[in-house]
Amino acid sequence: MLYLQIFLAFFIPGMLGYGGGPATIPLVENEVVDNYGWMTTQEFSEVLAVGNSLPGPIATKMAAYIGYTEGGILGSLVALFATVAPSIILMLLLMAILLKYKDRPQVKNISIVVRPVIAILLGVMTFQFAKDSVVSLGAIYSIALIVGSYVLLEKFKLHPALVIVLALIIGAATGVYNTGLH
Repeated sequence: MLYLQIFLAFFIPGMLGYGGGPATIPLVENEVVDNYGWMTTQEFSEVLAVGNSLPGPIATKMAAYIGYTEGGILGSLVALFATVAPSIILMLLLMAILLKYKDRPQVKNISIVVRPVIAILLGVMTFQFAKDSVVSLGAIYSIALIVGSYVLLEKFKLHPALVIVLALIIGAATGVYNTGLH
């Protein structure tokens, strides 16, 4: 039953998440955090941060890790397959349909309708992460991390992986300081 749950937790977002990995992240979060309760939002955001710092598609890295934590190596393989299976199935089916109807205006307008929905889903997820950050770190640290990350990314053009590593180091140092382990 666990492996079926792992499969569904990644297959369903893969089927519904039009736009690739970033579009499926809020859907995976809903399954992993809200539906199955395998992680808290904080734990999910940490997995997302680490996954973003590594090369390759975010959805497969998260699936492999979450699948492994819940079901071991087999769970990891099930989650990976469930993540890529919808893309393979849909790509084969939709390519046949799109090639047949490629000149119709309805097909051309699909992206126009879907993009705002993805932006809203990403905005809601960002708000939730920011809210959790304020609760766990406090408003001053959260604002400092957000502003500092923005400056490092936009002004100094630092690679996002380095900004994430810096934020993790600051978060770890803050956690050690706040727990009295220093």
